[in-house]
Amino acid sequence: MPVAQSAAPFAQPLGIPQGPPHSPSVIRVSEIISALSYALDLTEGQPMGHSVRACMIGMRIGRHLGLGTSDLGDLYYALLLKDAGCSSNSSRLFHTLNADEIRAKGDVKTTDWTRVGWESLQYAVTHVATGAPFLERVRTLVRVAAKQQTESCELARIRCERGASIARLMGFPEWVAAAIHSLDEHWNGRGYPDGLRGKDIPLFSRIMLLAQTLEVFLVNRGPEAALDVARQRSGRWFDPELVQAVESLALMGRLWRDLDSAHILSDVIALEPEERQVMADEETLDRICLAFAEVIDAKSPFTYRHSNGVADAAVTISRGLGLSAPEITFIRRVSLLHDLGKLGVSNTILEKPGKLTQEEFEVVKKHPYHSYEILRRIRGFEEMSRVAGAHHERLDGSGYFRRWNADQLSLPMRIVAVADVYDALVAKRPYRDAMPVETALDIIRKETPRALDPRCYEVLASAAMNLPSPGLASGTVQ
Repeated sequence: MPVAQSAAPFAQPLGIPQGPPHSPSVIRVSEIISALSYALDLTEGQPMGHSVRACMIGMRIGRHLGLGTSDLGDLYYALLLKDAGCSSNSSRLFHTLNADEIRAKGDVKTTDWTRVGWESLQYAVTHVATGAPFLERVRTLVRVAAKQQTESCELARIRCERGASIARLMGFPEWVAAAIHSLDEHWNGRGYPDGLRGKDIPLFSRIMLLAQTLEVFLVNRGPEAALDVARQRSGRWFDPELVQAVESLALMGRLWRDLDSAHILSDVIALEPEERQVMADEETLDRICLAFAEVIDAKSPFTYRHSNGVADAAVTISRGLGLSAPEITFIRRVSLLHDLGKLGVSNTILEKPGKLTQEEFEVVKKHPYHSYEILRRIRGFEEMSRVAGAHHERLDGSGYFRRWNADQLSLPMRIVAVADVYDALVAKRPYRDAMPVETALDIIRKETPRALDPRCYEVLASAAMNLPSPGLASGTVQ
């Protein structure tokens, strides 16, 4: 008997809107990208909302310069996606520093790392091999200092090239991709990755670098400190004409206006030029989900293809249970985005070659919550946020982060949970090799029906051999 029929006694509401989920007639691309930028903030060690605040500052600069509608439209998305490549160098930075790369990324934005002195020395001392024995710390500090310029350039190149690639994958114009690629170039030619100088640097990139620096100093040290840094780095990091524009905006009281608003997300959505507004059709939604799955999985070699692997398994289960095409589309998209919150987990944890401490596991347990928090900000993604946030919940209430039980877990939640466990088991982790499919299925079977849904397991077991070969998978499933 087909599993879809034998599953009838277990049936419960799917909790998925009927018809094509998230119809393009009701949601704009700007609504999706602005909310998803919160995930990029996590990776960069910034408070969620950094990218949208930087976008508001950058758009004010652009308008003050008199940019046309087309240019403002491209600048808008370049600002929101400026950190799209941020996860791709996380693993390399972690291995270079032998320390928490998220903290290092966050703090470097308030450091003038181009100048050798007390500031850069203090940064190195507080971010290199922080948990290692003294002699190992010294050796690592010497190695990092010797290769600082080469490593910094390569880290920037990885990030910039991947960020530009992500923008292209989403279908944005080449101007957007080029701006992201040159984000870390400096006016004096000492930036990365290509050492561009002056007006050879794309204007959007010049605006973006200044806007993000202003936002970071505003949040950490206040408006006067932010303006002081802009003045101090004028002619070195920043285009002097842009710094003058910023000072004019500040004098007019327009530079910092409403950046602390509780409605910051709706405010930044309203900044998109009306003539450039794009509604998200089904193809665009798929491209965005696939692109952000790449961002998530690039965080570590041990998350390579995890999101796509979960999506493949979840779609297989959904088809076996006889779900409709719109329901399968929904589950595929939520599977691609379910680990958004993992961008906020340091690679010191993701790539740890042994069992996590209780403190480290508490950090891991927050990632489904962050996935939920990011997705719920998108109008029409409410159910997607609930399903993504529940991918580590278990039928017996032993999961996280809400400790929901069987009565609270919809079928989509059960499908994604089983798919997530399966892909983690059949792929390599930092502390063990990939498991054979049969071994992984046996482990899942032993967790049914106590923790995992038996229907989902039955379908998966009957079709697992036909799934694509896994890449390296998540290292955080305990």
